[in-house]
Amino acid sequence: MRIFISILLLLHGLIHLFGFLKAFDFYEFEQLTQPISRSQGVLWLLTAALFGGVIVLYWVDAPVWFWVAFVAVFMSQGLIFTNWADAKFGTLANVVILVVAFLSWQAWRFEQVYKTDVLAGIERTAHLEEDLLTEADLQHLPAPVQRYLRYAGVVNQPKVHGFRALFEVEMRGKGQDWMAMVAEQHNFFDTNQRLFFLKARVKGVPAQGYHRYKAQEASMEVKLLSVLPVAKASGPELFKAETVTFFNDMCILAPATLIDKRIKWTPVDSNTVQAAFTNEGTTISARLFFNEEGQLVNFESNDRYDINEMKQYKFTTPLSDYGAMGDYQLAKYGEAIWHYPDGPFVYGKFKIQEVAYNPKAIAR
Repeated sequence: MRIFISILLLLHGLIHLFGFLKAFDFYEFEQLTQPISRSQGVLWLLTAALFGGVIVLYWVDAPVWFWVAFVAVFMSQGLIFTNWADAKFGTLANVVILVVAFLSWQAWRFEQVYKTDVLAGIERTAHLEEDLLTEADLQHLPAPVQRYLRYAGVVNQPKVHGFRALFEVEMRGKGQDWMAMVAEQHNFFDTNQRLFFLKARVKGVPAQGYHRYKAQEASMEVKLLSVLPVAKASGPELFKAETVTFFNDMCILAPATLIDKRIKWTPVDSNTVQAAFTNEGTTISARLFFNEEGQLVNFESNDRYDINEMKQYKFTTPLSDYGAMGDYQLAKYGEAIWHYPDGPFVYGKFKIQEVAYNPKAIAR
């Protein structure tokens, strides 16, 4: 699609040069039967230059490309109207370019909602004190959790107020093929926010999704072509489900936050603990499983709703591929599994590409 649009922009822009060349008597085109004044010729040249600029901006993914495209199409169509007999077929190219630019604008608008939320969180937490997490902060935790935090390397590192994570993700529903996507996520722990934005292609068609968990609300919206809603959910069931997911994030991506004394821990055995986490009056429970090395190897909760069925099933996230992630040792691969009555179903595979803690600015 990108190559097709670029070729269309190039050819459409070059055709506008014909009007300039004819107006200044550089070349006589038999196809152009109507006279073109020199002032009009300058406009034809300027429009061609605008389309050239659109190509460059389009290829570097500059958010302003569609604004320049709107201007170029407006000028082009004005010139076509004044030379309708010779140039009317250029309208077809303008329509295609206008539709693509409009969809890109809609995608930008949708993502801006996410980025606005992220920027507010960064500005709110950027000046919080970054005290070091010490051994004293671990003393109230069960032994398996203490061992995990030491293994992860959080001791003598700054306490975590937020993080940014990047993923490669594969998702599927029952009876569906795997769908590849990329995702970016920001969590903020001063007010317990989870902001998760994904981009994918559904049979070649671009799609975007935004999961937002903040204040007392949770919402999820997925759009095809950034215009057509294909999934949308909110309400108390989603808030509870996302509370489980938020605590899951704390355990996997930000283990330093497990020192939070609002978490109620109950030891089960030497490698297993039960946890109760409360946010905005909603309490969820989860069981954490560790190995002898101190790694968190699985997370299990019965409090998460499958939003598609609006039913609660056991939810687990087995973890593997531990390695260095900045100053920490974290799992780099995890799966999301529903345990349905007819057996477990892996619906998500997550490869963690990057985690950055206490970000001071939004990534561009």
